[in-house]
Amino acid sequence: MSELKLLENIVEKVSFQLDEICALRQDFTKKEDDSFVSKGDLLVQDIVVGLVKKYLPEHDVISEEDAPFTDVSFDDNGSYVIIDPIDGTENFVSGLKEWGVGVSIYTDGKHMASLIHLPEINDYLMTGMKTDKYKSRIIGLSSSLQKSDLLSLPDEGFEYRIIGCSMYNMLSAVRGAYVKFENVKGVNCWDVLPGLNLALEHDTYAEVDDAPYRGQILFPTQKYKIKLSSEGGL
Repeated sequence: MSELKLLENIVEKVSFQLDEICALRQDFTKKEDDSFVSKGDLLVQDIVVGLVKKYLPEHDVISEEDAPFTDVSFDDNGSYVIIDPIDGTENFVSGLKEWGVGVSIYTDGKHMASLIHLPEINDYLMTGMKTDKYKSRIIGLSSSLQKSDLLSLPDEGFEYRIIGCSMYNMLSAVRGAYVKFENVKGVNCWDVLPGLNLALEHDTYAEVDDAPYRGQILFPTQKYKIKLSSEGGL
């Protein structure tokens, strides 16, 4: 299956070039939205796009580093590879290891395979792999929350973590290491599609914009509120 072969090669090549990628973490600039982009992000994108051209040349690429997509028309039945080259760039440029690569593949509008890869932690999960499942009382929180949001959280029954990387958070929720992770502020499709689809595969409840997620493709035409939970619609 070309889709799985592509994902396997992304893990292999990013891991092989990890030292080169990390050497670029201090070479960064600020984007219009006040977030950072580093030359490490761009190198990972080059690696992934090069492999997409090799294995799935008929697919269009949707990548965070090519945004915005204001003049692009998207097809619900199209074939796309949606990429987040480095999710958690703030962590990456700050020297933290909690950052990840996210990839989701859709062919003729149907989800085929997804990958979450945490290179510096040497951990990944992709379609078709088994994973351990845990029981937790930890809720993962989005780093987009403001002080007022934090003050409104229940003060009993749960523990909370803010990691600053959607791929790390969603992988933790898929495995049950978080009882729940949600982003109520809204995020882009490349931030969440890998985690949403891996959640469905591993019997973790997934929700987009207050409705159960069914595996549909999401496009960079809006921001999406998401929730993953090991205990249903908790």
